[in-house]
Amino acid sequence: MRAYILSKQSAWYWILIALATATTTIVFTVPENMYPTNYLRYILGSIFVLFLPGYTFIKALFPKTPPIPTRSKELDNTERTALSIGMSLALVPITGLILNYTPWGIRQTPVTLSLLGLTVTFATTAIIREHKNQTTKKPD
Repeated sequence: MRAYILSKQSAWYWILIALATATTTIVFTVPENMYPTNYLRYILGSIFVLFLPGYTFIKALFPKTPPIPTRSKELDNTERTALSIGMSLALVPITGLILNYTPWGIRQTPVTLSLLGLTVTFATTAIIREHKNQTTKKPD
């Protein structure tokens, strides 16, 4: 497993973790009224909310080969991107709804940290499933 995590095949995992961590750091360190750098905060925040949770969820659900028959053996980038945006648009409001019933409520810190936790959890699940898929390939 260690060799797989450090291989080129798992570069997506490290890029997503770095992007999610960088976004979280920027959200907490860059003030909203700091003129030129607030655009970086907006761009990374949009990616963090509208793409990353759904992408990691879809990656965990469909590691390499989808369990249902599609027109090809793997999801192509267009299908994965569309599903990622759609799942993010479903997961983020559900996360907000759950946070609404907790003592923390819907504020910047709990929402950011819960989306970070959600993204890291799904990405870790995806890398584990992808590794298991690589080691136990089914014959066609």
